[in-house]
Amino acid sequence: MSNFCDFQIHINGLQTFFVNEEILSTYSGRLKKIIKQERRRAQIKYSGIEIHDFPGGPDGFELISRFCYSNGRITITVSNVSLLHCCAVFLGMTEKVSTNNLLKQTETFLEGLFDWLWKEILVCLKSCESFLNYADSSGLVDKLLCAVLAKITHNSDIGNLIATSSSSSSSPETTSGFRVSSSFKNTPESLKPNSSSRAWWFDDVSILPPKIIEKLIQSLGAYGSENNSLILTRFLLHYLKVSAQRKKSKTSRTSSEFGGLADTAIHGVILVGKKVFSCRALFWVLRIVSGFGISKEYRLGLERLIGGMLDEATLDDLLVSGHDRGVYDVNLVIRLIRVFAKSEGVSVQKLRKAGRLIDKYLGEISPDQNLKISKFLGVAESLPDSARDCFDGAYRAIDIYLESHPTLSFEERSRLCRCLNYEKLSLEACKELAKNPKIPPRVAIQALISQQSKVTATEEFVHASPCSTASASNHFNSHSHSSSHSQMVLYNNGGVGADKDSFPEESSLDTKLNLQRMQWRVVELEKLCREMKGQMSKMVKNNVLSSSTPTHGRALPRLC
Repeated sequence: MSNFCDFQIHINGLQTFFVNEEILSTYSGRLKKIIKQERRRAQIKYSGIEIHDFPGGPDGFELISRFCYSNGRITITVSNVSLLHCCAVFLGMTEKVSTNNLLKQTETFLEGLFDWLWKEILVCLKSCESFLNYADSSGLVDKLLCAVLAKITHNSDIGNLIATSSSSSSSPETTSGFRVSSSFKNTPESLKPNSSSRAWWFDDVSILPPKIIEKLIQSLGAYGSENNSLILTRFLLHYLKVSAQRKKSKTSRTSSEFGGLADTAIHGVILVGKKVFSCRALFWVLRIVSGFGISKEYRLGLERLIGGMLDEATLDDLLVSGHDRGVYDVNLVIRLIRVFAKSEGVSVQKLRKAGRLIDKYLGEISPDQNLKISKFLGVAESLPDSARDCFDGAYRAIDIYLESHPTLSFEERSRLCRCLNYEKLSLEACKELAKNPKIPPRVAIQALISQQSKVTATEEFVHASPCSTASASNHFNSHSHSSSHSQMVLYNNGGVGADKDSFPEESSLDTKLNLQRMQWRVVELEKLCREMKGQMSKMVKNNVLSSSTPTHGRALPRLC
């Protein structure tokens, strides 16, 4: 046995093989040369050598040993042909060393590559992952990718995108033997009629590692900023989504491996923009690519695209998970709001729609214990004041924040309320704010003062006539045409000077109903005024005003 296994070979520092020098040298020209050099250097009969970076490691060398010890015979399959081929190239197992050597056998097997089944090509291509550099340098990866693309074009409607090129050196062909047609390079895929959202080959090709996918996209001339294909963009998004799901279960690959693919996908998305992708779809894209280390340039481009459509977003869209201590990515939303606010041609309707959305978002993120006041205000104040016709939603969010953060100081609570426009608070919201013990008294007083002008203006409007409200009702019922300035005048389609016969019967009924509603509103305002007076009296009795805020010698405002 000792004479039979007279040599040791250490493979990649992982495993040692005891082999017969003569048997292996019969088939491998490189091993024969290395062993001779080692014998001459060491001058020891039983010596050994170390081989680093052997394709496939110990598994690859074991296959080679079986081939040599079986007198140059081994069963070649789609699963092992790639490894055997790369090992044969690495060890120089050519016809010069032995007839019908391993390299020739693998090349013969690969000649039928285009007749293989679709699954067999993918299995063979995936097997190259552990020795991809050798498979790539030997040209094997290009051959396999060529077969993959041939299958896709033969069995789908994108055959016009990829065409087999001639062997002419002047043709713009890729290393895989394929070139991209002129229509593919010049026309965005979004303009093509047969672009399906998910092709039949997406799931199958997604089993391949990212480096091979990069080679596939590069062979089509659509990598990075050259990507103008919608179907390839959708495939990359699908591939990244599947890869993100795999990352949760196992962390075998780093995010940096997918960075180039993510950038390529985003470039394709930005190229077609909102013509193809809705606001919700763009948020979906953002969620997928955010975990793959995309470049700053493409991230900003995607955020600009989403920010310009922010009025179409929903609350669920904005609730993107945070990467820091916070539950949600508030910084992202602030950037999107600022992009939207600076966009040209934003109508008042879109602005107010976005304002209502942001108020809902504030209410949703307020319970987060890690949400700082600066972030809350950053969201609330990113939109201009005109984006809200009512600040009730902002007040509700502040109330939730104060409830969830009970340890805030007086100054912090006052600072939080600075985003409110008290004049745009409804009467009900103002009542709640004045009674809210978490709101600083100075803020409550400012809100009440702002409401006083509303109450006074309404009272002056309603009591403009010297008659009582009831007499005003009789006045409208009789359709008086007095021109006195102290009376309220109704305008209809007939003009100011129309007589009572020009008032339709329906208009008279509407007038009565409107007047009744006005009377009820006056009663509510009077009741609110009395409540405000009582609230102010209590605050004065408890010396709240003197202890909390300086009066500077000014008298208390008269509310009613």
